Amino acid sequence: MSRSTLVRRAATRPAPTYTPADFTEAWLRNRRLSEHTRAAYRRDIAGWLAWCADRGLDPLGATFLHVNTYARDLESSVDPRSGRPLTPATVARKLSALSSWFTFLGKLGAVPTNPVSGADRPRVDRDHSATVGLTSEEVDALLAAAEADTGPNALRNRVVLALLADLGLRVGELVALDLADLGQERGHRSVRFVGKGGRARRRALTPSSAYAVDAYLAARAIVAGRPVEQLTGALLVTATGNRLDRHAVFRLVRRLARVAGIPAWERLSPHSLRHAFATSARAEGVPLEDVQDAMGHADPRTTRRYDRDRHNLDRDPAYAIWAARARRRS
Repeated sequence: MSRSTLVRRAATRPAPTYTPADFTEAWLRNRRLSEHTRAAYRRDIAGWLAWCADRGLDPLGATFLHVNTYARDLESSVDPRSGRPLTPATVARKLSALSSWFTFLGKLGAVPTNPVSGADRPRVDRDHSATVGLTSEEVDALLAAAEADTGPNALRNRVVLALLADLGLRVGELVALDLADLGQERGHRSVRFVGKGGRARRRALTPSSAYAVDAYLAARAIVAGRPVEQLTGALLVTATGNRLDRHAVFRLVRRLARVAGIPAWERLSPHSLRHAFATSARAEGVPLEDVQDAMGHADPRTTRRYDRDRHNLDRDPAYAIWAARARRRS
């Protein structure tokens, strides 16, 4: 077959067609993200595509006016978990994911411009979080409720609460942990995981967290009829052996909070323990930089937002300056 014939056939062959969902998967593959973040972004774009489909709108032909309408619809939408309207931060996150998606499409030449760049995004108060926090005493009560819990999953539930409280992990980071992520480093029991932004991270296990993990794995090994060292797969599993999911963790936190008598139990989330971690660490004098590193925040302002006690007048630097001046005068 001549080269000219091959060229003619190639020219008449229909070009491959790509759907917006195809672009989404290509966009996600192109970014270094944790599985939890990848799943959240996939849901965000699927929400946009569904909104466009309901209106007969080509998502690749949308303008900033369409994005504005979508944003206002999001602001009036109800979060099925909380039963309340989506927060400005949640809407802003969804639009941020959409903007990244359109930027990727622009680089591929699939769209001429990014319509989100001209849209009216909600203002997010960076000094405030809608997450319901917990005091140190409430965290203690929650851990005590986990210790007193009974049933076939009691040991696993203690691990869940210990890792959330002692390490301040995100729920996605927690449920993604595998047994292979546990280790030892320079005398420390440790755990490695992929954090937000796809960054590989490691944290030290506290003695109480390590004890909870060891007790849970010893019980799992007995049931499996093999040594702990031969266990594989997810760290936290259901009764059927499947990986524990984030929704089960939400339910667990609220159930134990109700048992512990915490007034706002129905509004708590695993993230409440993350906020408590930051606040407690700062209250105990841990430097902001160390708390920032532990939580995996790129910006210290994010860490400060998690510190619910930062406006406590007991921490006003005026006292430290006055005390130093008094010492110099004495």
